[in-house]
Amino acid sequence: MKETSLDFDSSMMLRVQRLCNNVRQHSKNYATTVKGNELPEIPVEKLRNIGISAHIDSGKTTLTERVLFYTGRIQAIHEVKGKDGVGATMDSMELERQRGITIQSAATYTMWKDHNINIIDTPGHVDFTIEVERSLRVLDGAVLVLCSVGGVQSQSMTVNRQMKRYEIPCMAFVNKLDRMGGNAFNVLSQLRSKLGHHAALLQIPIGKEENFSGIIDICQNKAMYFDGPFGESIRYEDVPLEYRAQRDDLHGELVEHLVNCDDVLGDIFLEDREPNGEEIQAAIRRATIARKFTPVLVGSALKNKGVQPLLDAAVDYMPNPTQVTNYALDADKVTKDEDGEDVPVKLRMDPERSDKHPFVGLAFKLEQGKFGQLTYVRAYQGLLKKGDSVINTRTGKKHRVPRLIQMHADKMEDIAEAKAGDICALFGIDCASGDTFVVDKTSSNLSMESIFVPDSVISLSIKPNNKKDGENFAKAIQRFTKEDPTFRVTWDDDIKETIASGMGELHLEIYAQRMEREYNCAVTLGKPRVAFRESLYSPKVPFDYWHRKQSGGRGEYARIIGYMEPLPASSNPKIEFVDKTVGTNIPKNYIPAIRKAFIESCQKGLMSGHKVVGLKMTLVDGAHHEVDSSDWAFTQATQAAFEDVFEDGTWVLLEPIMNVEVTAPEEFQGSCVSAMSQRNGVIKCVSGNDNWFTLEAEAPLNDMFGYSSDLRSKTQGKGEYSMEYTRYSPASPDLQDKIIKQYKSNLTKEEGPGGKKKNKN
Repeated sequence: MKETSLDFDSSMMLRVQRLCNNVRQHSKNYATTVKGNELPEIPVEKLRNIGISAHIDSGKTTLTERVLFYTGRIQAIHEVKGKDGVGATMDSMELERQRGITIQSAATYTMWKDHNINIIDTPGHVDFTIEVERSLRVLDGAVLVLCSVGGVQSQSMTVNRQMKRYEIPCMAFVNKLDRMGGNAFNVLSQLRSKLGHHAALLQIPIGKEENFSGIIDICQNKAMYFDGPFGESIRYEDVPLEYRAQRDDLHGELVEHLVNCDDVLGDIFLEDREPNGEEIQAAIRRATIARKFTPVLVGSALKNKGVQPLLDAAVDYMPNPTQVTNYALDADKVTKDEDGEDVPVKLRMDPERSDKHPFVGLAFKLEQGKFGQLTYVRAYQGLLKKGDSVINTRTGKKHRVPRLIQMHADKMEDIAEAKAGDICALFGIDCASGDTFVVDKTSSNLSMESIFVPDSVISLSIKPNNKKDGENFAKAIQRFTKEDPTFRVTWDDDIKETIASGMGELHLEIYAQRMEREYNCAVTLGKPRVAFRESLYSPKVPFDYWHRKQSGGRGEYARIIGYMEPLPASSNPKIEFVDKTVGTNIPKNYIPAIRKAFIESCQKGLMSGHKVVGLKMTLVDGAHHEVDSSDWAFTQATQAAFEDVFEDGTWVLLEPIMNVEVTAPEEFQGSCVSAMSQRNGVIKCVSGNDNWFTLEAEAPLNDMFGYSSDLRSKTQGKGEYSMEYTRYSPASPDLQDKIIKQYKSNLTKEEGPGGKKKNKN
C-alpha cells in the first residue's frame, strides 16, 4: 500500500509539473511577442481583424477562451458555465456569467505564429443583434460557428445577412462534434442549401460523438490528434486506413469547388495538372477573400480539439487590412452615380502603417466606464498617438486623446499609438456610435458609412419602484440609450407612461436588471406593447386640399393636389414622397415643407396612433399666392390632406411577424406543434435528427409573449426556441378592432367637456 501510494503521488506530481511547464511555456511564448503592454512592430500582412459570430449556444465564447489559452493570452481555461466562480474571460459582466450567455461584444488581441489577431466575441441572441452589427461593421473577416447538432439556425441566417451587408469574408467552424447527433456533413449541406454558401470541408472528423478523437487535414493529407490535459500538444500521423477513400473523395470535391470560383486554379485544371497543397491553399485564400468560397473546419472547443488548426486557417485564409477596401464620403467633393447616389472615396492604407496619410477612424461602440466614456475605434487610415487631438466630423468638435488603450475583455492596456488596421479605445471623448474621427483639419469633411440599426419590435412600460430613485433612473436611461441604439426610451403622452422599446423581452429584461445592479434603481416592466404599424389598404386615394385663412394682416394660402397609394408588400416598412409637379403652381422652395409635413404625419397614424408605413404620396399640382403662401401654409395643407385621405381610404393595422425556431426531443413534437398553432403560428417545416426535432414557423409577436415558460412546461425544460423579426403583415380583424377601441378610449380620457382636448399646459 505504501509503495502504491508513492507511485500515485509520483504520477500526480509529474502531471502537475507537466501542466505547470505548459502554462509557463504559453506565458513565455506570449511574453516574447509582447514588450511591456505594447505589441511589437507588426507588418500589415500579419494583421488580422476577425469576429466570432453564431446562433445561441453554438460555443462562440468557449471557442474564444481556447483561442486565448493556446496563444498564451490567458494561463487557465474557464468555462462559460463553470463551477469555479470565475467564468469565461470574454464574459466579464456579472449578468453574463450568471446566465451563461454573452450580452455585450468583447474585444481582445493576441499573437499566433507572429501574427497579431484582433478578436471580437459577439452575442448569439437576436435581442443583442446591434452588438453583432457594430462588430461586423469594423472587422475584416469572421468565423461563423455552427453547432454540429443544430446546424444552420435562425440567428445563423441573421448573422449571414449581416456579413453580406458589410461584405465580410468568412469561414465556418462546425463545433460540438463530441455531442450526440453531431454531424459535420449535415451542417455542410445546410450551409450550402440554407445560406447559399459555396462551401467545402477542409477537415474530416475522426470518430463520432463521444468517440470523436481528432481531425484529418484534407489539404495536407495528415491526421491530427490533440494530446495533453487541454489538447495543447498536436500529434501528426498518417490518415487512418478506413478514412483514406473518404479523404480522397473530399479532396476532389474541394478542388472542384475551388476550380469553379478561382481562375488561377481553373487554369491549372485546364492544363490537366493536379494542383499541389500550396496551390490549393493559395486558391482557398483568394476565393475566401473574394467571398466566392467558404472553407469549413471542424472540431470541439469544449473538448479542446480543432482550435489550433482554426487559428492557422484564420492566418492563412482571412484577409489583412490592405485586402479590404474601405470608403468614406467627402462632403467637399460630392459626386453622383447614375442612380443619383453619392460616390464615396477610397481610404488609403500605407503598407508600412505610417502617418503618410491623415488619420481616419470610426467609433463603433460606446461604453460607460469608471473613468468616463470608453469609445471603441477602428483605425482605417494613418496614425493616432496618445496626446493627439481628434475632430469629430459630425459635430466639428475637437477632442484631445489623453489616454489610448487596447482592450482585453474588461481589462485595459495602455498603448502609445494606434495604426491603420488596429482596434483601440479612447477615453473622455463625447461622441455617438458611428461617428468618424480625423486628426487633420483637411480631412474633416470625411464621414464613413455608419452602422445599420434595426427598428425596435417590442415596447414595455417602465418605471422605478421608488420615486426617490428618479435621478438614478434618468442616469441609467441616458447611459444605456447612448450605448445601445436599439434600446429606446420615450414618454407616451397618451397613457402618461415611460415606454422602453427594444429587440425582445430578454433585451429589456437585461437592462432592467442592470439598472438595479449598477444604479441601485429597481424598476417594474409593464405589459408588453407590440410595435404595430398602420398602412393604406385602398389602391389609390386622391386628395385636393385648399388651405385659405384670412383674419387680418397677412393670410395663409396653399393648395395641394395629388394622391396617396400603398407601396408593394416588400416595401411596407418604408414611406415615399414623389414630386410630379410641373411649372410654378407650387414653387420648388415649398416642396421640402410638404415632404416634411407628410413624414411627420406618418409618425402617428389616425387609426391607432402607431406609425404609418408602406405609404407613397405623389404631389401632382397645386396653387400658391405671392404674398400669403408660406412653408407654414403648405404644412397645414399637407396635414389636412393626410386627414382627408384617412377619411376617404381604407386602412389596415399591421403587426410584426416573427420567424420562430423550436428544438426539443421528439416525444414532445405533437404538443409543441399544437402550442404553436394555438398562438396563430404557421408551421413552415418540421425536421428530425437523432431523437430531436426542429420546428420552423412564423407567428405574430403579439401572440408569442409567455411562450418561453409555456415551452418549458410542455417539454420538461428540455425545449429551446429562438425568434427574429421577418416582416409586417395585416393583423386579424378582432385584434385590429381591439387596438382601435383601446386607442379611442385613451383619447377620450384626454378630452374635456365638449369633446375638446384638455389643455396640457
